[in-house]
Amino acid sequence: MPTSSYAFVMLCAGIGIPILAALNAALGGRIGSPVAASVILFAVAFSSALLVFLIGGFKPQNSIAEAPKHLFLAGMLIAFYVLTITFIAPKFGVGNAVFFVLLGQLISAAAIDHFGLFGAQINPLSMTRAGGIALMAAGVYLTQQA
Repeated sequence: MPTSSYAFVMLCAGIGIPILAALNAALGGRIGSPVAASVILFAVAFSSALLVFLIGGFKPQNSIAEAPKHLFLAGMLIAFYVLTITFIAPKFGVGNAVFFVLLGQLISAAAIDHFGLFGAQINPLSMTRAGGIALMAAGVYLTQQA
């Protein structure tokens, strides 16, 4: 698959994050429970992933039991994200919440790439990249001033 296709798919995933936040926050408000809304979101997500798994034939090639246990932390991190965005977005605004999520993603991604954490490809933090993160932080600050 060409790099431009990867970029497009990830752009679509990024577009989905604020939509996810707004929809789940609205569901939590509508049913009166952000936690229940998060459980519903995970049930739908699990069903969708299971369907893709079963139809697509994406069978594990190695034993899941042999995978290092810290790799399962990803599930806890997505639960943390969904729960916090569902609670906070209605009070703080979807845009504000997602801007801070994005800033955290940029910082974390830069650290993961710079050090090659979790087996990631090493991509050292350059001055240009650091400047971009600083510019994003300034943008987040400016959005809070309005």
